[in-house]
Amino acid sequence: MIISAISIRKIILSLLLVFHVSDGFAEDILDEVVVTADYRERKDIDIPSSISILNKEFIEKSSTQHFQELILSIPNLTWSGDGNRPRYFQIRGIGELEQYEGAPNPSIGFLIDDIDFSGIGSVATLFDVEQIEILRGSQVSRYGANALAGLIYMKSSEATSNFSGKFQMRVGEDDEVASGLAFGGSTAMTNNMKYRLSLHKHRSNGFRKNSFLNRDNTNQREETTFRSKLFWEGGEDWQFNLTLMFVDIDDGYDAFSINNSLNMLSDKPGKDSQRSKGGSFKSLYNGSDWYALESITSTAYSEMVFSYDADWGNENSWFPYIYDYFSENRRKRQTISQEIRFISKEKTESFSDSEKWLFGVHVLKLDDDLMTSNIGVYNDPIYVYEDSLETDFNSKYESLNTSVFSQMNFGINEKTLLTLGLRLENRGVDYLDSSKLNMKPRKTMLGGEISISNNYSENVNAYLSFTQGFKAGGFNLGVIPSGKREFDKEILWNAEIGIKSILYNGQLRLDGALFYSKRRDQQVRTSMQLIANDPSSFIFFTDNAAKGKASGLEANLRWIKNEKFQMYANLGLLKARFDEYIGVDISLINRDVAHAPRYSINGGWEYRYPSGLFIMMSASARDDFYFDVSHNEKSKSFRLFNARAGYESENWSLQLWFNNLTNENYAVRGFYFGNEPPDFPSKLYTRQGDPRQIGLTYQMRF
Repeated sequence: MIISAISIRKIILSLLLVFHVSDGFAEDILDEVVVTADYRERKDIDIPSSISILNKEFIEKSSTQHFQELILSIPNLTWSGDGNRPRYFQIRGIGELEQYEGAPNPSIGFLIDDIDFSGIGSVATLFDVEQIEILRGSQVSRYGANALAGLIYMKSSEATSNFSGKFQMRVGEDDEVASGLAFGGSTAMTNNMKYRLSLHKHRSNGFRKNSFLNRDNTNQREETTFRSKLFWEGGEDWQFNLTLMFVDIDDGYDAFSINNSLNMLSDKPGKDSQRSKGGSFKSLYNGSDWYALESITSTAYSEMVFSYDADWGNENSWFPYIYDYFSENRRKRQTISQEIRFISKEKTESFSDSEKWLFGVHVLKLDDDLMTSNIGVYNDPIYVYEDSLETDFNSKYESLNTSVFSQMNFGINEKTLLTLGLRLENRGVDYLDSSKLNMKPRKTMLGGEISISNNYSENVNAYLSFTQGFKAGGFNLGVIPSGKREFDKEILWNAEIGIKSILYNGQLRLDGALFYSKRRDQQVRTSMQLIANDPSSFIFFTDNAAKGKASGLEANLRWIKNEKFQMYANLGLLKARFDEYIGVDISLINRDVAHAPRYSINGGWEYRYPSGLFIMMSASARDDFYFDVSHNEKSKSFRLFNARAGYESENWSLQLWFNNLTNENYAVRGFYFGNEPPDFPSKLYTRQGDPRQIGLTYQMRF
């Protein structure tokens, strides 16, 4: 069996520990959730796709600082621990695992208030975030080649007419201190204009101890976030939304140890920083009886530093050998996008028997500059061997994506709706680097969706969907195997059947989806170490030599028993495998893809006393998974438990929280190579997840 009986028993016991609460009718019911990542804002129960939605209440109750801490609650979503914070994500086994070189080409779209941060998701701090939407399966018809496997959309709190705000203070182990202030309301000038401002600062040590430097902050997290929103109405016909944001992620990077522990030995700790500023401007024209016109303009500029001690040690670690390497990547990225949508209104919704139609254009310009330097020396006094390294590499990448898209909904009868979507996208690239590589690929891609959904009742909807997604091809840099300079686009076919329901007068929410997908010309990113005693000599390249398939299930349940007790459970089952792939030194035929655990389980319960006291507990479990495609090393399965207890009144709350309550030892990333002189035997090195942490969060609302 995929999940052992012992694991199931432990998880169920942890979730149902206090299931003896009294009977009664629930005064609270489940609210309808509006999805903003879709073309039209509509209820999630009406969208024919597997979706997980984390609302403001869940985010605040989880007492989290970063999206990283919520990933375990989302079925079939994983992340690669290649940096201090997640930059890349994997949905149903599809997604990048490490830093890209020269050509950003993400498989998972990541947007914050319509600002594109795909592939650089370190900025996902959570203070004053209203909702997070995870759309699984190809979202290409809506978001293009950057959403082959899905989309993650974060929405910060909206401006409101009435003045309101909150102050939050958080302290915890690992020398964590965080505070934030958010407020907003109508402006003094006019009631037609509303605003929202938020500022948050977080600092912690990063759960590592560097015994060589006698420091506990070499893997520090220092994160500052500022957001502002302005909404105004220009008469009856126009609405405008302006969002501005600034995020400074000034994190250290000292996460890997020779003995796979939380005790670091590096003498030159690195950085994993990202400073981003961006904005979006959305306007909506409703002056016509025939159509609405929506325009979304966004831009972002990011400066990133990713550096690390490549040998993970110091002069004492390797004595009598001299073994000292350091790598640094500096990146500047700018995006500018413009989307225009024409959306049908009532007078045109009888055209060709269609109920609704939409068409539009989207343009995205991306500039990405990379500067890489590697320095190092190796000296073996026994065999009198010495080698040194000092390389610099610069590249400039520019791309222009132009898309046209459309969507039509046909009402077959009063309950059944047929949806057709299509997207045609062209990507043109200009690339030049210091190695004189000059590439100008041009690709045109076509994808789409067809779905049929049936409303059995107002709160029960079943659907069947088929999608064809695409991901752009590209090219590899530097020294690579013969014939591997360029790779072609990838095609993903996906079939999904699901049901979404709200039952028992709004007390029970139950969603489920089964999916099957096939990948053609599957892009596989693998690596080789060219020089055994040089940890900076790894080369990474992408190849199309694979076909793959995946099948599985996602299910979400939430139950509000009464005003005192509620519970939830999320389940993901996944079997994502290579049908064929023979790499440089490895065959992956019939092997699971990397970072694709066979099961992902999360659940929890909450009990509230009438006096305001509350207690919450959650549990997460993940199956083992392969770390990469360049080797066959795997993680171990693990279970994590979190607990919350506190008091909440109308205007303030105090919460005592425990993360990783049992102090479980688990891995989030693994490499298999030789990194210990003089023989450099190949060995598995893992990055450990965060250990147990206890803290307090105080929040005041006004």
